[in-house]
Amino acid sequence: MSGHSKWDTIKRQKGANDAKRGQLFTKLANAITIAVKQGGGNTDPGFNATLRFAIDKAKGANMPKDSIERAVVKGSGGAGGVELFEVLYEGFAQGGVGLLVEAVTDKKQRTVAEVKNIMEKNGGTMAGQGAVSYLFQKSGEIIVSKNGKSSDEILSIALDNNISDFEEEDEVAILYCEPQALTTARQAIEGSGLTVEEASLVYKPNSKMSVPPEIEEKVVQLIEKIEELDDVQKVYTNLEYSS
Repeated sequence: MSGHSKWDTIKRQKGANDAKRGQLFTKLANAITIAVKQGGGNTDPGFNATLRFAIDKAKGANMPKDSIERAVVKGSGGAGGVELFEVLYEGFAQGGVGLLVEAVTDKKQRTVAEVKNIMEKNGGTMAGQGAVSYLFQKSGEIIVSKNGKSSDEILSIALDNNISDFEEEDEVAILYCEPQALTTARQAIEGSGLTVEEASLVYKPNSKMSVPPEIEEKVVQLIEKIEELDDVQKVYTNLEYSS
């Protein structure tokens, strides 16, 4: 349950990767669509935590309301047009660090070619199905603001609300639960008085891997380049960030 710099790294990476407005809206719309699909077609943000926070992100980025609504309808199967597919690519960065690349695409061949190209040009390699994913487990992730609460107070709340793991940052705590419990856990955590910053389904590494600083820098650069691709939603890694 030791802390790490993932939250700060995510914020820093997103600030760079979301610089292009059109690209950002595309990623946000795809995230909304997939959130509906993952929720079994449930379009009610009150009962679909992933959708709720996908919509909140879109609103925070000033995405037009009609674009948000179209993305929701597309996820429920109520709109025609291009079909989107969820894909998960596996690979290794420098130093043997594992990577899972989560993407949403209308053309799988294009996306896998783009990811492979970035990997190979930046010291990484693509891997076959199962070669990396066994190092991770699908989990619900709830990021909350500490709001002055101590670690013991947050841990007590977490243990009372089906949270299976807990990590800390300076500003936030990262809580993990079973994927199917994400919505109810999020509601319970909010009811306890904590402010939820984000809730989503993620691939959580079973353990972290440390590498020398010069290798870590190259791994981070590779992750950032992959995340710049339009189709890529998230890149998960088992890298233990040093700072």
